[in-house]
Amino acid sequence: MQNNKYAITVEPQSFYIENQSAPDDGQYVFAYRIRITNAGTVSAQLQARHWIITDDTGHVEEVHGEGVVGEKPTLAPGESFEYVSGAGIGTPYGTMRGSYQMLATDGTPFEAEIPEFTLLGPRVLH
Repeated sequence: MQNNKYAITVEPQSFYIENQSAPDDGQYVFAYRIRITNAGTVSAQLQARHWIITDDTGHVEEVHGEGVVGEKPTLAPGESFEYVSGAGIGTPYGTMRGSYQMLATDGTPFEAEIPEFTLLGPRVLH
């Protein structure tokens, strides 16, 4: 059970970017919008991210990095931060999931889960 002092909700949404993709070359580019909300009772700063990107062949790419889009936002209880970024995969269908490493202002580190979401290119039905 997650302690409600340290609760972050993550709402992802993805979009296929046709003009940056090259399906004939096996390149599919997606943008995703993420809304991060501090649903806990303690302010917390996003320190790092860990993404697990899986294409339709089962190929997995893991991405680790500091912050998001060059920022390490601090969210007070009830505050949200939204950003847009992107990813490319070799198939028209895939998934992304992961976690954010957070640091509460009381010094407690914790993880915020990024729920799995779909990357869906053109003319793909699953």
